[in-house]
Amino acid sequence: MDTVRWGIIGVGNVTEVKSGPGFQQAERSSLVAVMRRDGEKAADYARRHGVPRWYADADALIHDDEVDAVYVATPPDSHRDYAVRVLEAGKPVYVEKPMARTTAECEEMIAAAERTGLPLFVAYYRRAMPRFVTVKQMLDDGVIGTVHAVAVHASKPAVIDDGADWRVRPEVSGGGHFVDLASHTLDLLDHLLGPVATVTGHATRFGRATLAEDVVSASFQLESGALGSGLWSYGTQEERDEVRILGSAGSLQFSTFGQEPILLTTADGERRIEAPYPATVQLPLIQTVVDELTGHGTCPSTGRSALRTARVVDALLADYRAANGIALP
Repeated sequence: MDTVRWGIIGVGNVTEVKSGPGFQQAERSSLVAVMRRDGEKAADYARRHGVPRWYADADALIHDDEVDAVYVATPPDSHRDYAVRVLEAGKPVYVEKPMARTTAECEEMIAAAERTGLPLFVAYYRRAMPRFVTVKQMLDDGVIGTVHAVAVHASKPAVIDDGADWRVRPEVSGGGHFVDLASHTLDLLDHLLGPVATVTGHATRFGRATLAEDVVSASFQLESGALGSGLWSYGTQEERDEVRILGSAGSLQFSTFGQEPILLTTADGERRIEAPYPATVQLPLIQTVVDELTGHGTCPSTGRSALRTARVVDALLADYRAANGIALP
């Protein structure tokens, strides 16, 4: 196709600034239809964003002949269902992250993509953001030598206390803020350093509003041989977002969610590299999706790459889910 005409299923908050406008801003791309179960909200979104058509029924959008590809931006418990329906309708699909609640659901989505011969993309958009393109280029260029280790430390105060947020309802999201937020970092490390070969860890919870885990620790080894550790805590006073990559000739330090400079340390001293976010954070990845669909490039975030992240998340939460009676597909 020369131009991709997009439809969006689920025009909630994430589509207002982070993603939705990207389908209008990307080259060879347009947003022609949106869907939300609440028709009034779908119509309001379409009016405010200049989208020609809106629907309150997902199948109507999926089978719209003027929609070439579909972005699924609903909560994770419906990702598998919508993605399979889009693929079986003969259209490529771009799914919000996390790809689904569990590895098994991700595998079903990949099976549908393989069965239909259509591409499946996942919105782990940090893979294409200029900030992390810079980090990957430095790593690929050997600026810090051979990578020996990586350490992740993320903590923040509890962001909810009533259990109403779907992000901390495991039956909807797959877990808590670890699944929603830490999956970004885990997927980014997969992109920067390569796949995880082995992983072990522990999860627990101190909050009591929901069954969602709020503290997770991990120990892992990458296929490259480098070792890694991670600590995520979503209910502490301290707020930290830090990734440190240690190499034979230096180190890199940066945050997954912040915009402060990247810190490069070598024998020559410290260097701070400015790396702000784009105004529409998903635009760089959306452009790679459009590029692949129109024959101008490839997208770095696929169902296959997202499956690896899902496997790591599942491995870290398996014991916790079993101990707390959290049964997911």
